[in-house]
Amino acid sequence: MPPAAAEPLTPERILETTEEVLRRFGPGKATVVDVARALGVSHGSVYRHFPSKAALREAVTERWLAKSEVMLEDITSAPAEAAPSKLESWLEALFAAKRQKAGADPELFATYTVLLAENSGVVDAHLSQLIEQLTRIIAEGVAVGTLAAPDVPAAARAVFDATGRFHDPQYAADWLSPTIVTEFEAVTSLIIRGLRA
Repeated sequence: MPPAAAEPLTPERILETTEEVLRRFGPGKATVVDVARALGVSHGSVYRHFPSKAALREAVTERWLAKSEVMLEDITSAPAEAAPSKLESWLEALFAAKRQKAGADPELFATYTVLLAENSGVVDAHLSQLIEQLTRIIAEGVAVGTLAAPDVPAAARAVFDATGRFHDPQYAADWLSPTIVTEFEAVTSLIIRGLRA
């Protein structure tokens, strides 16, 4: 049932509806007309906020990735934890968020995997943001002497790359393994031991 026409058409409302349309039709069949129909507006109204189908899909991808960035920023900025614990919490939160998204709504997760491939610039910016957060955590540990890394940005990139199996969507099938949590803990423990001062 379309929303009431009196409700203002905002970019956020369009993006939420686009997610539902993508879930229902999949990325190959979902159109801007489908989004407009679900909103009860003309497709021209959607185009006033997003100039093309590609721009709309890019914005949906960016919105999805930003949720992870915000959640992880809360951990990164938290003052209370020592850097090794904060690093462990950050890696656990990223892995848990990815597993939850893949497991709770596999159709939408598959759709996002397609969108991620289409929007490499958005993905690159997202990955840079995550690595920047790791850089800040490791730098914090180096500053107080709980972590050791002669090249902090390189260490952050190495940590991100070493844990790729636990956050890169191409490994989503592995996340169903009954031993995946044990494997994640082993890798994380090894990384943190290697960085301890």
